[in-house]
Amino acid sequence: MIGNKIAEARKKMDLSQAQLAQRMFISPQAVGKWERGESFPDILTFNRLAKLLGVDLNYFSENMPSAPNDKASPEMQAEVPQEKHNNNPGWNMSNGNWLDADFSGLKDLHEKFSSSNMQRCKFIGSDLSGLLLKSNNVDHCDFSGSDFSNSKIQSSNLAHNLFNHCLLNFTEFFRSNIYSCHFSGADLTGVVIRSGGFSGMAVKSGSSEKSMLLGTVFNRTSFIDSHIADLVFTGKLSYCSFENCAFTRVIFQGARLENTFFKNNRNLKRVRFIDCQADRITYEFLKQGKAELSGISLLDG
Repeated sequence: MIGNKIAEARKKMDLSQAQLAQRMFISPQAVGKWERGESFPDILTFNRLAKLLGVDLNYFSENMPSAPNDKASPEMQAEVPQEKHNNNPGWNMSNGNWLDADFSGLKDLHEKFSSSNMQRCKFIGSDLSGLLLKSNNVDHCDFSGSDFSNSKIQSSNLAHNLFNHCLLNFTEFFRSNIYSCHFSGADLTGVVIRSGGFSGMAVKSGSSEKSMLLGTVFNRTSFIDSHIADLVFTGKLSYCSFENCAFTRVIFQGARLENTFFKNNRNLKRVRFIDCQADRITYEFLKQGKAELSGISLLDG
């Protein structure tokens, strides 16, 4: 029970209910109702409570109820979001303004963050699979090691975020701007970036910006009707596609291009290929698009 966990952590900190309430700026009666299981805090209060009791949010989330207890008093039920989603505890962070919050390790968020402003938040190691974001501003957040598979990001601004070693399989970015985000070691298998932007800050050989895509897996990754700028693609690209895209200061360096599709792109001839290899079909796509081929050698066979 959540109440038992709150009480146990409180006692380990040698705090009375009244002392905890004072530090939380709430009434002692509210703490009592939490510990009796009559109600539970909203997510922002849980975040404060976790920091105060020296635990992480998973301490509470693993056994949280899926909905508020029917016996909760009217004034306490106002604290609790009423939305239900499978076994999710009814949290809803939509339309919020989240600054410097730590949500690391959370799971089953799905549609809980739409239309929110999130800055400098942590979601390290979280299960965000099936997440739906609409009209979000996400700036300087850390999602390292999280699972984003099968998510949909729509009409959102993503800037200066860390997606290092994330699993983004079959996630779709639609009408979204991805700017100066780091995807080192991330798996972008089946990702679709459509009608948006995918860009870095500047392209300088040997600069830290190159590491934004260091070890990134591009497999069946699609860029459609998008602007790609100030990025260095390295490593292997398999069964990827670039269709109706515009390129600005883009470099493929030491890349291996296999079964990669280029069609109806603008400024493809301005893309730099340095020490790259391509199979015959990819080479012909680039040739038809009037790309500069001097930096590309054909793969054997």
